Amino acid sequence: MATRLVQINMKARDDSALGGFWAEALGWGVSSEGPGVTNLEPEGFVYPDPTAVCLDLIASPEPKTVKNRVHVDLATTSVAHQAEVVTRLKDLGAAPADIGQGDVPWTVMADPEGNEFCVLEPRPLYRDTGPIAAVVVDCADPRAMARFWGNAMDWTLHEVTDHYAVLRSAKGVGPYLEFIRTPDVKTGWNRVHLDVRPYPGDDLEAEAARLRTLGATAIDLGQGNVSWTVLADPEGNEFCILAPG
Repeated sequence: MATRLVQINMKARDDSALGGFWAEALGWGVSSEGPGVTNLEPEGFVYPDPTAVCLDLIASPEPKTVKNRVHVDLATTSVAHQAEVVTRLKDLGAAPADIGQGDVPWTVMADPEGNEFCVLEPRPLYRDTGPIAAVVVDCADPRAMARFWGNAMDWTLHEVTDHYAVLRSAKGVGPYLEFIRTPDVKTGWNRVHLDVRPYPGDDLEAEAARLRTLGATAIDLGQGNVSWTVLADPEGNEFCILAPG
C-alpha cells in the first residue's frame, strides 16, 4: 500500500474570491463540489494525475494569525519572466511580504488573504514542473520528515540533508515536495495542509493504520463523519487521507 500527494487544502475566508486569484495565478480552471468549496486544477486535467498537485480552497471563518508552515513556490523561466509574474500577481491582488528572507533571488509574496508564497528565480530543476515548482513545508528535522513521508508515499526521495529534503513523484513529473528546516515552532492548526490519496483497491482504514505505525497520529479537528481520515505527521502537521481513487 502507498499514498501519493494529490492536492493542497487551503482554508479561506472567501473560497470563491481566493480561488479566483489562484486560478488566474496558475492559469487553472475553477470548479466546485459544493458551497464553501472551490477546486482548482489545470484545464483538461483528469484527477488524480502526478503531473499536478491540485488546490482545494475551503471556507473557514477563522482568521490567519501566523505564517503558514506550508506554502507553494511558483516556477519561472527567466529573470524577465519572474518580473512579469510578480507584476501580474500584484495586479491580481497579491502583495510583497517580508518574512525575514533578507536579500534573496526569489520574491516572497502574500495572496489577498495573506497566505505566503514565493516566485522563484529561474532554476533548471523546475523547468518541467508546471506553474507550481514545489510544495514547501517548514519543519524542525528534514531527515525525520523525509523518513516519514518517504515511507508514507510512493514518491522518490531525491536529496536529504540536515537542512533540506526533497521528494517527487516516482514518475518524474509535477511539482516537488520539499521540507525546509526552520526555527519556527508550530502553533495552532495549519491553514494549509497536504491531502494524500491511496490507490484504487486499497483500504482507507488499513492505510491510516499503516501511517500510524510510521509515526502519524489521529487527530480530531471537529471534522465529524467524513469520507476522509485526518492525521498529523511526526511534527504535528495535519494532513488528510482521502478515499482511495
